[in-house]
Amino acid sequence: MSDTVRYRVRHETVYHYGGNVAHSHQLLHLSPRDSATQHCHSRSITLEPQPSSVAEALDAFGNLATRLEYDLPHDRLEVLAELGVEVSRPPQASDIATQPWEEVRDALTYCGRPMRAEYLDACRFRMESSYAKLKQTFTDYGADCFAAGSPLLVAAEILMHKLHREFSYAPGSTNIRTSAVEAFEARRGVCQDFAHVMIACLRSRGLAARYVSGYLRTATPTADAAWLGADASHAWVSVFCPPLGWIDLDPTNDLRVGTDHIVIAWGRDFGDVSPLRGVIIGGGQHRLSVRVSVQAE
Repeated sequence: MSDTVRYRVRHETVYHYGGNVAHSHQLLHLSPRDSATQHCHSRSITLEPQPSSVAEALDAFGNLATRLEYDLPHDRLEVLAELGVEVSRPPQASDIATQPWEEVRDALTYCGRPMRAEYLDACRFRMESSYAKLKQTFTDYGADCFAAGSPLLVAAEILMHKLHREFSYAPGSTNIRTSAVEAFEARRGVCQDFAHVMIACLRSRGLAARYVSGYLRTATPTADAAWLGADASHAWVSVFCPPLGWIDLDPTNDLRVGTDHIVIAWGRDFGDVSPLRGVIIGGGQHRLSVRVSVQAE
């Protein structure tokens, strides 16, 4: 299998409004992050109708966000993102090389002494967020995954295996407003829900985990398998695993992330990195259609 894969991504979003929208503001997260293992070599976003203003800037988490304002009436909005991305295989990370999970938990706990920069940054992803609340229920659920002295990545992968085994992938059973608590009670959902539940389990144990939004290769490298969550925006989890740093895990597909995933943005939960969200005046009821294609070149 190649250590580097080049992708063509096409993400089309169309809103059909029941009436004219008089004014709207939209926030887009549709631009891939550059990193040591990922490079975006081409990017275009086509808009119809044309907005009255467009601005691009990095958000609080370092993601490239596009802000749109429409001040003329319109009854539909079409957003087409076309991307060219090269993804390289991350360095092999031995799960047993990570620190015991209790040591990481304690290092992320405020104790009156200055923290190292990487731990201080990770603390942003240790606290609860709108979709991923800290609950004893989540701590209890993961108890059998976090044996005393277990390397953090070993424990996190056992938790991932458990979630994949005990939760059902069921498109349509949840929506973009479903919280980790609701998905946990139902034991079903889509990639967003798998990610939120895993994040809640880790954070409730005092560990740092961030929500990653992106894409998954449309077709698997082998014909006898199929990815869950392809042909749409995908989501997974990144776990802070000193001394290796952040390691990405996909609980929907029960695997460590490699060259089949494309990172768009990360944050505390879905609310920070929704591909497209906005505030509108008017418009009435609306219909939404989304089509995503991720093809290896």
